[in-house]
Amino acid sequence: MSEIEIYSSALCPFAQRSRLTLIEKGIPFKQIEIDLQNKPANFLEISPYGKVPVLKHGDKRVWESAIINEYLDEAFPEPPLLPKAPIGRAQARIWINFADTRLFATTAKLLYSQEPQTQPTVIKELTEHLLFIEREALSKISDSEPYWLGTEFSLVDVTFYPWFEQLAVLEHFRGFQLPSGLERLNKWLSAVANRKSVRSIAKSQEFYVQGYARLAQSRHA
Repeated sequence: MSEIEIYSSALCPFAQRSRLTLIEKGIPFKQIEIDLQNKPANFLEISPYGKVPVLKHGDKRVWESAIINEYLDEAFPEPPLLPKAPIGRAQARIWINFADTRLFATTAKLLYSQEPQTQPTVIKELTEHLLFIEREALSKISDSEPYWLGTEFSLVDVTFYPWFEQLAVLEHFRGFQLPSGLERLNKWLSAVANRKSVRSIAKSQEFYVQGYARLAQSRHA
């Protein structure tokens, strides 16, 4: 039996982050798939927030994907997925925070909004986030290197990639399109998408669109 268990859901980009971290580090794990529309009766005993991912390491639990990923990087230090230098670690955490509090938060606001009249404003906000990433992150920090922080793949790459894998959902349901002028971001996306770890668990655009369609139906049932 694996020492590590990860409670996950195939549609959850946050759970995908932690699965990628486990795979990148070569950590054997048992994946337990949770249907978030039909959660097990005891799920709150496992996940106090009622969400995935949750990591079990022996008899200890950790939840919230950013915290899980840092825990894994500390508990299993090779290969490292955060820089050693304090300033490098600080920069990584700045962008992980940006992903959670701006990119993913704005995406949720757009995707789950029931007020069509607000969607153009939210689309504009999301577009500005992406242009900010191009200008302030990828063009300045990594420049011509393949990954977010430079030559080495990191938890920042892990954190952002699932958003782009699920982009088809925003395109299909909200008509969102990536803005022009994201040359550096597109190069980063290609480099990450071609990593072995990413390809090993990648899903198709149709998988996500169909999955969110079923989710929407269940919400309105």
